[in-house]
Amino acid sequence: MFETAIAGSLPKPSWLAETEKLWPEWKSSGADLDRAKADATLLWLKVQEDAGIDVVGDGEQARQHFVHGFLTQVEGIDFAHKVKMGIRDNRYDAMVPQVVGPLRLAGRVHASEARLARAHTGRRLKFTLPGPMTIVDTVADRHYGGGKEGRIRMAFAFAELLNQEARALAADGVDIVQFDEPAFNVYMSDAVEWGVAALERAAEGLTCKTAVHICYGYGIKANIDWKGGLGEEWRQYEQVFPALAKSRIDQVSLECYRSHVPAELMRLLDGKDVMVGVIDVASDVIETPEQVASTIATALRHVPAERLFPCTNCGLAPMRREVAEAKLAALAEGAALARARHGR
Repeated sequence: MFETAIAGSLPKPSWLAETEKLWPEWKSSGADLDRAKADATLLWLKVQEDAGIDVVGDGEQARQHFVHGFLTQVEGIDFAHKVKMGIRDNRYDAMVPQVVGPLRLAGRVHASEARLARAHTGRRLKFTLPGPMTIVDTVADRHYGGGKEGRIRMAFAFAELLNQEARALAADGVDIVQFDEPAFNVYMSDAVEWGVAALERAAEGLTCKTAVHICYGYGIKANIDWKGGLGEEWRQYEQVFPALAKSRIDQVSLECYRSHVPAELMRLLDGKDVMVGVIDVASDVIETPEQVASTIATALRHVPAERLFPCTNCGLAPMRREVAEAKLAALAEGAALARARHGR
C-alpha cells in the first residue's frame, strides 16, 4: 500500500551537465559523455533505493530535456536550425527543433538507459516518454501544414513512434511506461477532443502498466508566475479527467500538495491508479513526513488506498541535488507514516 514513485526527472550531477537548468549543456562528449550518463543513472537508482522509493526510474539522466531527448532519434527533425517559439500557450519561449519531413525512428531511443536501469535494480521500474500533444507543443511544424488539423496529424505521427519505443521498453523489462502530458493542462478542450486518443495510440498494445503524468510544470519562474494567475481553485483537471477515466491508460499522475487543485477532482478518476503529488517541486523547502502523510490522508477521502501511489508533483530536474535527495527521503518516510496510521 502507498508505493512511492517519482514523476520522472532528477537533477543532473554537476560533473554531467549544467545544474538547475531545463536545457543544460553537457560537460563532455562522445564516449566520455555516454559513460557519465550511465554513471549518473546508476547513482540516482542507488539514491532512490536508499531513500526507500518503491517504483524507481532512470531520472532522465541521459536526456537533455524530457521532450527533446526522445526527438534526437527521430528522422524528419532538424536540430541544426532551432527556432524560438512560445510553448505551453506562450507561457515561455524556448529554442525548439523543426519538423521538416515525414517522421520515422532512426532506431531505438532509450534502450541503453532502460536496460542499464533494469539490470541494476530489482524494484519496479518506471520509464517516462513525452506524450504526443506535449511533443507537438515543443517543436516547430514545417511539414504537417500548421493549424489544428496539422497539429492533430503530427500528434498521431509522433504517437506511432512513441508506441514503437514503448513496446520495446516493455520488452526491455520496464514495468510502467509513463507518458508526460503537461499540455493537457493548457489545451484542455483539445486534450479531450484528440489528445487522449493520441495518447491511447501511443500506449496501444503495451503489456506493461501505462501511465500519464499531467502537472502544472517544473518549478521555474515562468510556471510559478502562470500558476499565480490561475485563481483560488485550479480546475483544469476537471475537463480531462473524465476522458482519461474512460481511456485504457492504467495510472494518472497529478499535482496535489501546495497546489490549488480541489482534492475531490480525484474522484473523476474512478477505476484508475492515482499517483498523487505529495512533494512540491516549486520550492526548496523540504516536506516533513507529517506533511506527506497528511496529503495522503486527504487523498484517501477520494481514492481507494490500493489505488493511491504517493509521488512528486512533477520532475525534480531544475532543483539542487541535495534538495532533491532530501525530498525523496521525505516522500518515503511520509508514506511509511501513512501506512502505519492506516493499518496496513
